[in-house]
Formats: sequence, structure tokens, C-alpha cells
Amino acid sequence: MRWPTRVLGTCLFFSVICIGTPQGKERTTATEPETHVYTTIGGVGLEAYVFRPEPAPPEPRAAIVLFHGGGWYMGEPSWAFSRARHFAELGMVAVAAQYRLSDQKDVTPLEAMADARAVIRWMRSNASTLGIDPSRIAAWGSSAGGHLAVSAAIFDDKVSGADVSAAPNALVLISPAVDLENDPWPQKLLGSRANVATISPVAHIRKGMPPTLILQGDVDTVTRLAGARLFCDRMRAAGNRCELHVYEGYGHVFTPAGIRDDGMPQPDPKISADASRKADEFFLSLAFIKRQQN
Repeated sequence: MRWPTRVLGTCLFFSVICIGTPQGKERTTATEPETHVYTTIGGVGLEAYVFRPEPAPPEPRAAIVLFHGGGWYMGEPSWAFSRARHFAELGMVAVAAQYRLSDQKDVTPLEAMADARAVIRWMRSNASTLGIDPSRIAAWGSSAGGHLAVSAAIFDDKVSGADVSAAPNALVLISPAVDLENDPWPQKLLGSRANVATISPVAHIRKGMPPTLILQGDVDTVTRLAGARLFCDRMRAAGNRCELHVYEGYGHVFTPAGIRDDGMPQPDPKISADASRKADEFFLSLAFIKRQQN
């Protein structure tokens, strides 16, 4: 695979995938993003961009944190702004999270994984201020961002002195990197810091993981369908809920077959809109969003 040449989850992707709003969902407007620093590392603050439903609801709302793609080495939170705004318009508090990007030296996917856990802990610790229900925090991620989302659920390390879980309560994963052992790129980023098997989600599934929806193309050359299938099979075998929806004739982030899917994503608008609807229906089934009152 050609990870260093890819641009995963571009602004184009995040705008296209938001097309269409399924009927029957609660719909409001969203505030402009508020910027918060959720942690400071080496004197540098990592930011969380918070989108809220407007007007502010009286009761705590479900929340969602979004992790952009980019092969763990590129990207920015703004790539997820359109998607975050979409969920805020459906009544959730949405957070587009910044995380450290790999430099193949001091920063690796291990640091990004730690940042993903840190932002979810920040959300739970500040639930009252953010107006969220700490028992209803979902994570959404595309490609490498999908790895970060599911890793927060699997590798919820115990921080000294902390009594706040980093595990999300639900997962929506778009073309996620869940099976890393057959891909040389993440091991290259890790260097000698760790063996890639230790951070490959498919190798560490256990009972009690959050309900998960995976949206995946069948001809994806970047994060292959076989990995998503294996992940869901093992999730179900462990007694967890995992739904896998496969789009036939589409590659990475819904790029049509016949177009290279390992570079700039070129998602099909209709497939992207359908994937958006399926994610909304998934959250409806979990009561993370509400149907409109007649």
C-alpha cells in the first residue's frame, strides 16, 4: 500500500458525506465551533472544537468525538467540521479532536492513541459544562481515525489517579484501519517503539466492547474489506454488537471502482449520503438522537 501518498478524509469527503438528512430525525441548528484545549503536552495545547445544538437543550445530550483520517501522519480537525456540524444539528454535542501526527521520530500512532483517550476523558470530566451525558459518548473515525476511535475502546489504559474511562459508548467507523498486521505503513511509523500487533484492534477484541457500525467498500485497497469482516466476526463471537455494511463497487472512503483510492478520496455523493443515513439510523437505535415529535 502507498500510505504516504494518501490524503484520507479530506474536506471534500467530509462535505460530501453530509449530503442529505434522513426524514424523521430531530433537526436543529448548530453553533459555530468553540475552541477548547483538552490537554497540554510539551507546552503545546491540543484542541477540541465543540459544536453544540442550538438552542441549547435543557437536558444533557449524547455526544460524539470525531477523528479525521490521514494515515496517522497528516490532517487536521477541520476535516471533520462538516460531519461534526451534521451531528450537532441532530441534537448531539459534537467534538472534532486534534491529535498528534506521526513524524517517524518522536511521535507515532501510540501518541495519537493516547490523545484519543485523553479527549474522551476530557469530555467525561467536563460533561456538566459541555451539557453532555457521560454515559452516551460515541466516537466516529475515518480510516486511521477509525483506528483511533476503536482503539480508545480497546486500549482504555488506566491513568494514574484518574477514575474516568476513555472508552466510547458507541462507534461509527468509515473504511477503518482495524487490521494492521498486513500493512507495512503503521509498523514503519511505530519504528522500534512497538510491534504493530500490539495496536491492531482485530487482535484485541473482547466481550463488553461498544456497539459498532462499519461502513466499507468491497474493493478498498487501503483498508481492506477482509479486515473489517474479521473484526465484525470476532466482535459478534465475543457477544458484541457489530454491523458491517458493504458498498459493492466502491473503494476507500466510497471512491468508485476504477478510480485509484489510495490518493485523494473521491467519494461518490449518493453512497456518501446513504452512509450518512445509516450512521444516523444507528444512533437512533441507540437513542443517541431522537425522532421528531409529530
